[in-house]
Amino acid sequence: MVIDVDSLYDRRADDRWNRTSVGDVLERLTHSRPDRVAITGWAGAFGDPGYERLTYRQAATVVEQVANGLLAAGLQRGDRVLLVCENSVEAYLTKLGAARAGLVSVPLNPSLAPDVVSRLVELAQPRFAVVDAELWAHVQPAFAEQGLAVDVTITIGGGPAAGSVSFADFVAGQPTTDAGATVHGDDIWEILFTSGTTALPKGVMLSHHYAYFGAYSFAVSLTRGLALEADLVQVAFLPIVYHVADQCLSLSVFLAGGRLVIGRRPVPAEMAAAVQRERATSIWGGSPQLVKAFAAELAAAVGSGPPSSLRVLVYGWGAVEAGVTASLRSSCGGDLSLMGIFGQTEAISCHRFWPATEEAKVAAAGTSLNYVGIPNPLLASIVMDVDGSSLMDAPGVPGEAVYRSPAVTAGYYRDRAATEEAFRYGWFHSGDSCVVDEDGLRIMVDRYKDIIKSGGENVSSIRVEALLHEHPQVTKAAVVGLRHDRWGEAVTAVVVRAPGATITETELVDWCRTRLAGFETPKAVLFSEALPETVGGKVLKYKLRQAMSDLYDDAAADLSAAPR
Repeated sequence: MVIDVDSLYDRRADDRWNRTSVGDVLERLTHSRPDRVAITGWAGAFGDPGYERLTYRQAATVVEQVANGLLAAGLQRGDRVLLVCENSVEAYLTKLGAARAGLVSVPLNPSLAPDVVSRLVELAQPRFAVVDAELWAHVQPAFAEQGLAVDVTITIGGGPAAGSVSFADFVAGQPTTDAGATVHGDDIWEILFTSGTTALPKGVMLSHHYAYFGAYSFAVSLTRGLALEADLVQVAFLPIVYHVADQCLSLSVFLAGGRLVIGRRPVPAEMAAAVQRERATSIWGGSPQLVKAFAAELAAAVGSGPPSSLRVLVYGWGAVEAGVTASLRSSCGGDLSLMGIFGQTEAISCHRFWPATEEAKVAAAGTSLNYVGIPNPLLASIVMDVDGSSLMDAPGVPGEAVYRSPAVTAGYYRDRAATEEAFRYGWFHSGDSCVVDEDGLRIMVDRYKDIIKSGGENVSSIRVEALLHEHPQVTKAAVVGLRHDRWGEAVTAVVVRAPGATITETELVDWCRTRLAGFETPKAVLFSEALPETVGGKVLKYKLRQAMSDLYDDAAADLSAAPR
């Protein structure tokens, strides 16, 4: 090893002991806690029984074998490894192995339409592909269109796809010695795609430094209430293979020396069972609606027994109802902390909000205001006007949340125009509309594209949705603006009723009218069995707008008389 003792700048670590690499997170712990369990796979989240429970030593060995296998297949630094996988231990270790080899993981959301998969494969130009057996039939046409073969199959829901090998066979016999790849902290290790709710998903380039900064900042929060940070046991049933939660709600576990419990999909009953069986201390709860369902299952699982071990629950995309918070504290005891987060794939070292520190404001607002708190210490963030000026001294005036941080995307892969637009005025533009209150707390108003302009007034769809979710006969609700001759856009709600519910459109509109301003009250409520959503729970509102685009064309005369 040659150590430079003269240069004070432009120093880049080439050896693996001094570098910043996501692929090293497990190996580092083999020097302190080699035989502690690092990863537990919940039922359905592993293809081979050998991956159900791995120590740090075992998991680090698999990562090294993946890295060596990829390099033996001829891949070179910066080549892309495509993954079409739901959560599994094998898929997660594949990403770490690719990082260890100096390669770039490109995970795709399995729910994407085949034509979108084809276009994203064309953009990424991968050299290697890993798929889940149960997902292969869905994406096979896109692979065929792009001339892409499957190299490795994770055998969940079936055997290896034709021409591929199973994950277990891929790593078997591979060397366990250091792959010897060159990795720098500012190298891109992952391209995650945006949700694509309005256009073709964009490839968000994330560096090793991005991941480390984001993960460490979350490790501080996830270990609240623990005697030792290594006591952290994190449950993740929401996506961590193709979602930015991998940076902050899984890698953070290993940087604390804790244990990650990986679930296949976000099923509330299984999430509660995992918390109880694994004595979890933290969970990624997702949307307020998923948190509500999880809280009910956890209450049933705890029953009259001792309190749950849970100490931190992370949520996002809205306010948690007071009754849900009370239920969680009853199940877990007074030491439970709820943490609201506000960020995105491009900037995950994000805002945080601890409702317990602002009880008076939370009680006064209910779910009508989505407090998202203040930026964490790594994040410079202001609310910006359209002309680039700050609105931080203008409480209550809506603008756009913009960011500067080491944990901000390096840009959109092969899309210079979108990158330059996102970084105008020298800040990353989130696309989220916020206001600042008199104490500096940020309140999310809405996504800019989801603000409804009705009769000259701006309506927050989030605010109307939050109210609808308070109704006992409503399970889920989405609010969009639809073209209307008189109002410009008419506030329109699509509602999933609770089982056995009998509420009618008129009754629900009347109930809203007593709680909202006239211009905020839905002009129509449509009932549906389900909403089009991402796996993370975000409603694909463009699909609702497309499906109902002509709703008011024939009814404008009747609806135009609705009270304002």
